[in-house]
Amino acid sequence: MTKHWFITGVSTGFGKHLAELALAKGDKVAATFRKQEQADEFTKKAGANGIGLVADVADEAAVKKAVADAIAKLGHLDAIVNNAGYGSMGPIEEIDDAEVQRQFDVNVFGPLRVIRAVLPHLRERKSGHIINITSIGGLKTFPGVGIYHGSKFALEGIGESLAQQVGPLGIRVTNVEPSGFRTDWAGRSATFTEPAIEDYRATAGKNMAAIQESSGKQPGDPERAAQAMYDLVRMDNPPVHLPLGKAAVKGALDKFTEIKKEIEQYAHIGNGADFPS
Repeated sequence: MTKHWFITGVSTGFGKHLAELALAKGDKVAATFRKQEQADEFTKKAGANGIGLVADVADEAAVKKAVADAIAKLGHLDAIVNNAGYGSMGPIEEIDDAEVQRQFDVNVFGPLRVIRAVLPHLRERKSGHIINITSIGGLKTFPGVGIYHGSKFALEGIGESLAQQVGPLGIRVTNVEPSGFRTDWAGRSATFTEPAIEDYRATAGKNMAAIQESSGKQPGDPERAAQAMYDLVRMDNPPVHLPLGKAAVKGALDKFTEIKKEIEQYAHIGNGADFPS
């Protein structure tokens, strides 16, 4: 069955690969970009099967217009992919407020703007699938990536709760949680606040250097990730969580094993905080 997609952030990475795959498979795609020339080029390549739209997810009016234009062009939408985002790296103490706010505006409020714009359409149709590209960093943490983690943990919570709210309406929600893939995430798409405080150089600084060093050499294949998401929207009973990549699967399992162990170890304290029966 042909699917109609709305994908944000299609200039690079997962968005680009997914849009190209969907079109090649005969689906229809509305894709957002931040530059008009990129949108025009996509529209030309897609022909009758797609449209490129200019929309910065930080701009609510632009997001609403893009969703409306996508529906007008494609007739309806089946799969909504919140892909646009970036990674802000640096010690939590040293990243300034303006950068923290920008990180959350793009990674949290951006997807929220898309979700709010598209939900009336999906509720009317009693169908659809919202995919949030979060990260293994939305489940598991590392030093030097705390602000990014905060944004992705927030999107994870929004996606989980949304799945419970709209599931009875026939709308599915999946948080896709990639580990390291060969995209621009750790390259030109990222921002880096290098540690000036000596205390953080062995923790945040070391991990940030490792992330930069691994850029372009990550084990994850963006084309295989795109195929996974293409298949995901065709599942009868899709998961709410989908870690992508071996490191993501292992990281998620390890994290929840550690959490379970810790909670059980200190359950006597937690249980003792209620009023006596």
